[in-house]
Amino acid sequence: MLEQIFPVDAGKDPETLRRRTLRTGEALRDCAATKPDMAASAIMVTLDSTFIRSCEDGERHLEVRVGNVETEAGGRQVFGAVAGADTDIAVLIRRNLDAAGRTKDMALTACTDGRSGLRRILADAGVAELPIPDWFHIAMRLQHLKQIASTLPTDNPARVAAKAVIVEEVERLRWARNAQRTIERIRKVMHVFKGEREHRRTGVSSRKLWRALHEVDNYLISQSIWLVNYAERYRAGLRVGTSITEGTANFLINRRMNKSQQMRWSRRGADLLLQVRCAVYNGTLGSAFGQEFQPANDPRPLMAISA
Repeated sequence: MLEQIFPVDAGKDPETLRRRTLRTGEALRDCAATKPDMAASAIMVTLDSTFIRSCEDGERHLEVRVGNVETEAGGRQVFGAVAGADTDIAVLIRRNLDAAGRTKDMALTACTDGRSGLRRILADAGVAELPIPDWFHIAMRLQHLKQIASTLPTDNPARVAAKAVIVEEVERLRWARNAQRTIERIRKVMHVFKGEREHRRTGVSSRKLWRALHEVDNYLISQSIWLVNYAERYRAGLRVGTSITEGTANFLINRRMNKSQQMRWSRRGADLLLQVRCAVYNGTLGSAFGQEFQPANDPRPLMAISA
């Protein structure tokens, strides 16, 4: 086992281990997908990005694209690549779709954080359906609204009642596709905050709320052609966001390369190490090395594998 993981015969120089790891990453980057025996009935692709510290000249951070390919039966493949590196993220997505059991005519569902660059990557990978904007990113904007609404003054009964209406409307907006009806309902009670005294540090709460409401409305309008009925998908047990991908980013990248770490990375080094980490997770590192570990995404119980 040690001979496969570490170059025991070559000494204990960490540079030797680093070179071998990067060489393994290059081999994994160019390998073909292993297709399963049975095709999947449905597949969902989620794609997100995070950042790590860079040691490249003129760059403070490197963007890392990370994603998941999930089947309806619970199978899962992860993939990732550093933007601008030699690894083609669209090729990775296609390879993981094949490994998950994609068929020629299968309709794929995709989810991103709403940025055009990630949508373009999915289109290049052959995901023809319009990707769903991540509900989590929408919810974070609404959380900001909720925080502002909580600071509205309640120095008379009319303002107490108006604040309760506003908080309820903001909460209802979580599952809506546009903010116009919410804005109209809030507009009807906003007059009670006329003449609100400015807070020394936070300013006028009602004015900040009104501005934030229109920012949310503009965002939803810009995303309107991609929005879906999130409440309906949620009740049906379907994914409405990229939270699983953000968890994958924490596991693959942030714990090792970013959070609480002072290391800085080269573009090539970070990208090739990421290929190794994804292969370990997917259980595809190799017939000799990878089979020593149960894939982290393997739905089979340990006893079944032992048998």
